[in-house]
Amino acid sequence: QVQLVESGGGLVQSGGSLRLSCAASGLPFSSYVMNWYRQAPGKGRELVATITNGGRTTNYADSVKGRFTISRDNYKNTVYLQMNSLKPEDTAVYYCNARSTYSPSTYWGQGTQVTVSS
Repeated sequence: QVQLVESGGGLVQSGGSLRLSCAASGLPFSSYVMNWYRQAPGKGRELVATITNGGRTTNYADSVKGRFTISRDNYKNTVYLQMNSLKPEDTAVYYCNARSTYSPSTYWGQGTQVTVSS
């Protein structure tokens, strides 16, 4: 079955960096657009970053532009989110999402907690 497993979350001080990883299995990874979402306590799920299936195009939420970088390795079936200059408002559970380019299929990881202390 399809699995998306996030890792790399944790506690970091304001201004610090973290790198999230999402390892995918059970799907043709190179046919999926990959997204990172986040959900802060009491708030809705927010799209943070997107990378197309070939990796040529990326998009970011205005709140993270210039600080976060999404990338993927289609040989390792893994997508990454490099987060720099972290702020307390980046504190959230971060979710990996895979969206098929050829069907309605979409999959979610279990989430990884990122906490930024001030």
